[in-house]
Amino acid sequence: MSVEQDGQPGGGAAQPAPKYCYRHPDRETGISCTRCERPICPECMVAASVGFQCPECVRSGSGTGHRPGADRPRTVAGGRVTGDPRLVTKVLLGLNVAVFIAVLAGGDRLLDELLLFGRAVTEPYGPVEGVAEGQWYRLLTSMFLHQEIWHIAMNMLGLWFLGPPLEAALGRLRFAGLYLLSGLGGGALTFLLAVPQQASLGASGAIFGLFGAMAVLMRRMRYDMRPILILLAINLVFTFTWKNIAWEAHVGGLVTGVLLAYAMVHAPRERRTLVQAGAFVLLLAVVVVLLVVRTLQLT
Repeated sequence: MSVEQDGQPGGGAAQPAPKYCYRHPDRETGISCTRCERPICPECMVAASVGFQCPECVRSGSGTGHRPGADRPRTVAGGRVTGDPRLVTKVLLGLNVAVFIAVLAGGDRLLDELLLFGRAVTEPYGPVEGVAEGQWYRLLTSMFLHQEIWHIAMNMLGLWFLGPPLEAALGRLRFAGLYLLSGLGGGALTFLLAVPQQASLGASGAIFGLFGAMAVLMRRMRYDMRPILILLAINLVFTFTWKNIAWEAHVGGLVTGVLLAYAMVHAPRERRTLVQAGAFVLLLAVVVVLLVVRTLQLT
């Protein structure tokens, strides 16, 4: 026979009620303003010398001795809080859709010009082409390239699901850098490990980078990580079980996204810009080194 303790049947301790941002009641959060103690979400957080403050407390006077510009609302990663936290996400989605339509209209010729592959001949008696031949732009163009409707639909669904919360938490510039560098990281690993004639396309590397960044952000914000980890695990199962999937792009994008996001949200406040820029430059340098090494192997 069970008895009730602390208001819970069976002797269980009462679970704390979930907290919701006082400015966005639909957003659950585990962070509170260090001054007024009201719960705040990533979009409302303003970095302070200790913890985070809400925009109202900042406007009323931070009392921290910072320069005036320091009182401007900032995201958890130090970016500016904007009126539309989905702008970059919508631009990236639009670019992917525009390239998809262009490929439908342009056919195989345009597809061959944008694909990512190491070194191959794309047409009979044609020249040798590929990243190893100096066409490094293929790492960027292939990130926005899709050929099948289901492929672009899945990737854009992931972008729309992950993009807005990450853009709100990181800021526009940092989010754009995360997306692009994750895609380049996935492309570089594909170029390094795949056979030279293997073609690769799609935004999957960048999307996996967003998955990794979201996991890092949720851990930093003390959110329940189980939903994102389960979703990531499902996608990884598809990565290694479905045919014709460039697992190198997924893994490369995921690792790049995790590392860059960790630097963004865990950088010390007093050296935040330096640490974040340094992490971006370092990871970009790794991408370049991989490209150079593989190019020397193939030429």
